Amino acid sequence: MSQRYSNDFLKAMPKADLHLHLDGSLRPAGLIEMAKRSGVELPSYTVDGLYEQVFKESYNDLGEYLNGFQYTCAVLRDMENLEQAAYELAMDNLAEGVIYIEVRFAPQLMMDPSRGIDFDRVMHTVNDGLKRAQDEYNQQAEVRDGNKPPFHYGIINCAMRMFGKKGFSPYYTQLFQTLRDHEPKQVIKIAAMEMIRASIRLRDEEGLPIVGLDIAGQEMGYPAHDFKEVYEYAHQNFLLKTVHAGEAYGAESIFEALTQCYADRLGHGYSLFSPDMIQDESIEDKSGYASKLASFIADRRIAIEVCITSNLQTNPAIGDVRNHNFKHMYANRLATVICTDNRLVSRTTVTNEYELALQTADIPLKRLKDIVAYGFKKNFFPGDYLAKRAYAKQALQYFDTLAAQHQISE
Repeated sequence: MSQRYSNDFLKAMPKADLHLHLDGSLRPAGLIEMAKRSGVELPSYTVDGLYEQVFKESYNDLGEYLNGFQYTCAVLRDMENLEQAAYELAMDNLAEGVIYIEVRFAPQLMMDPSRGIDFDRVMHTVNDGLKRAQDEYNQQAEVRDGNKPPFHYGIINCAMRMFGKKGFSPYYTQLFQTLRDHEPKQVIKIAAMEMIRASIRLRDEEGLPIVGLDIAGQEMGYPAHDFKEVYEYAHQNFLLKTVHAGEAYGAESIFEALTQCYADRLGHGYSLFSPDMIQDESIEDKSGYASKLASFIADRRIAIEVCITSNLQTNPAIGDVRNHNFKHMYANRLATVICTDNRLVSRTTVTNEYELALQTADIPLKRLKDIVAYGFKKNFFPGDYLAKRAYAKQALQYFDTLAAQHQISE
C-alpha cells in the first residue's frame, strides 16, 4: 500500500459515492432492530451472527453475495424502516467525509399494493430520510460559514433485469398475475417502463431529486439492449443514465450499454480489461476490441463506478487486490470514481475502497485529487450545471486545505 496518505487524511478528504445500493448498505444493528420491529425472521439477531452467516468477508459466488438482500428488502417494505435506513446511510457516509451520495435502489422491490405502499410513497419516504440527514448536517456552523462543503444527494432508480413470478416483491407478484398472458420478458420491460415514467413525473411535478436510471440484477442472459426503449425514454426526458455493465459479463456488455442505452456512466466496468471474458464469437481480436473500447471510454470521459471489494467478492478468481483491473483503468487515464456498491454486504466504506485502490497503484496527490474530482464532476447532481460546478470547486478547495493540514505534497 502507498505510504503517501494516512487513514485520517483519506477519511477526512471530501468524497462522493456514486454507486451505493440502499438495500445493501444498512447498518447491521439497524437491520436487527428493523427486523424485530417488523416481525421479519433473520438467521441471527446479533451483529457477529449476521456477519458469520450472511454478510461475510468473502463469498463463493454472486449467488451467495446476493443472499442477504432477501432480509434487507423484507424489512425495507416497512416505511418507518425505509426512512430510517435512508437517514442512517447518509449519516454513515458523512461520518467518513462522504459529502455527496447517489443512493440507488429498485423502488418496485419495496412496493406492496395490498398495504397501500405505492411508488410515490416509497420515493417520498426515502427522500424524507435523506433530506433529514442533509438538513441536520448543513445546519452545522462550519458548513453554514462556508468552511466545509455542504452535503448533497441524488436518487438513482433501478429497473430490475429479471424477476420471478413469486417472491421478489408483492408488486412484482401482482404484476405477473395481472399480466399472466404476457411473456415474462414483456412483464419485466413493462415494469421498467412504468418505473421510469413515474420517476420522471415525481421529479418534474414534485421536485424529488431523482437524478438517474439504472438496471440491476443478473447481467448474464439479460442484456442491456432489452431495455433500450426504457433508456431512450429517460434520455429524451433529460434523466441521466448509468448501467451495471462489465461486472459479470464481457466488454461487449459495456459496448452495448454505451450504444444501446446512452450510458453516461458505467457501473463496475471490470471486464473492460479482461478480454478473456468476451463471449461474443464474432469478436475475433478480443484484446484489440477491448483496447479500442477502453480508448473510446477514456476519450469520451465516461466515468466508471469502481467497486473493488464487491468485485473481489463476486469474482473470487481475481484473488489479490493487486490483480484488480483498477490498475489498468488508472494506467489508461480513465475517469474512475471509487465507490462501495454495498456497505453492509461488502462490509466496506468509501475510505476502505480508497485504501484498496492505493494498493493497486502508486497514486501521487495530483492524481488522487483527480479521482476525488471525478466524484463531483461526473455525478448526476440534482441542481443545474452552474450549481454543480460551484459545488465541485468548493469540494476540491477543501481537499487542498486538508492536504495542507496533513502536510501532504507531491
